[in-house]
Amino acid sequence: MTTLPASIFKAYDIRGVVTDTLTPDNVRIIGRAIGSLARERGERAVVIGRDGRLSGPALSSALAEGLRAAGVDVIDIGVVVTPMVYFGTFTLGTASGVMVTGSHNPPEYNGLKMVIAGEAIYGDTILDLRQRVLDGRLASGAGSYTTADLGQRYLERIVGDVKLARPIKIAVDCGNGVAGAYAPALFRALGCEVVEMFCEVDGNFPNHHPDPAHPENLEDLIEVLRTTDCELGLAFDGDGDRLGVVTKDGQIIYPDRQMMLFAQDVLARHVGGEVIFDVKCTRLLGDVVRAHGGRATMWRTGHSLVKAKLKETGAPLAGEMSGHIFFKDRWYGFDDGLYAGARLLEILTRSADPSAVLNALPNSTSTPELQLKVGEGENHALVERLRASARFDGATEVITIDGVRAEFPDGFGLARASNTTPVVVLRFEADTPQALARIQAQFAVAIRAVLPGADLPF
Repeated sequence: MTTLPASIFKAYDIRGVVTDTLTPDNVRIIGRAIGSLARERGERAVVIGRDGRLSGPALSSALAEGLRAAGVDVIDIGVVVTPMVYFGTFTLGTASGVMVTGSHNPPEYNGLKMVIAGEAIYGDTILDLRQRVLDGRLASGAGSYTTADLGQRYLERIVGDVKLARPIKIAVDCGNGVAGAYAPALFRALGCEVVEMFCEVDGNFPNHHPDPAHPENLEDLIEVLRTTDCELGLAFDGDGDRLGVVTKDGQIIYPDRQMMLFAQDVLARHVGGEVIFDVKCTRLLGDVVRAHGGRATMWRTGHSLVKAKLKETGAPLAGEMSGHIFFKDRWYGFDDGLYAGARLLEILTRSADPSAVLNALPNSTSTPELQLKVGEGENHALVERLRASARFDGATEVITIDGVRAEFPDGFGLARASNTTPVVVLRFEADTPQALARIQAQFAVAIRAVLPGADLPF
């Protein structure tokens, strides 16, 4: 029987190295397990798609075989951005979909993102797929295989919804990810003049890593904005479900500040509506939500967790610091970098100077995500010890829904265990550099109390 390494079953998806842990044989049996779960939940068909990675065709074929062996019909929509698989679950008569994607990971990786019966599965449900294989709890059947092309339908749906106030010239950096096959066409259809950067889909990612969350991956985009007459820069990750934004003057507008703009727009239509954001976001976002009459809900990090919370609450908007933005207002409630980019341009084209609008959003002194590397499996235990023992002088609140976030009158500090890699993620924000240093010093003491000699990244 196929040996399924436990390491590939992550908190929000399945992911591994193609030549090692995520082989076609493994994906075939996982596909059968997914199909079995889908059938138990009353589903008879699953939409599948893949990004531009070189391993995509072989893994997608294996996935389809596994699903069909469980008696599930497969609708293959080909090379697409991840949001198009989600779109397919709303438009193709099935509520289940699987995307073969390595997202922002290095070229040798690939993975599976899954929605079953309308639920983005995560945590124990993902772990149970492996257990299902080990226990032999697998359905049998002979599902059909058909193909569908959703590209035009998806673009038309966005163009039918989003209207720009004026034409605008933008630079679009797709980092050779699959968004390059759709983003330029979308923004041209909306009325933009588009300067394309690394929009050729290439699974080797020869230019820079397709992850706009890291400033070094936006340097090329910043340079194009500096040297051309483009008004704004948009960047996408490897599978198109996250958005990066750069202003004319080279400022990176991180997703928690993008959310401020989106919240103002959405709350104008959803009076008193709820806006959900993860624990890594600026505390200033909650202030903006409340100032516009909304309810601010801080939640756990993870696109599947945030999506589930949005579905549970009926909130019209949710987002994460990593760049996953979920619109239930005028859209379906799934994370979609291309749609978020379109909504951003809709707001910004109402102004003669989009960069001024973005730069005027509330801001403070903050760090990017910092990583404290620890041994495999040690990060969760360390954060638990921190939660039990840490005391923060002057803190107004210590939030423990996901890690330890200490709120102060003039800033916050966060330590949380990553669910995908063996690191403790740290982030700090304050009104002044002095306050930032004070909060970091408190966290340094607290971390070294539970991990003596810790090599801190700040």
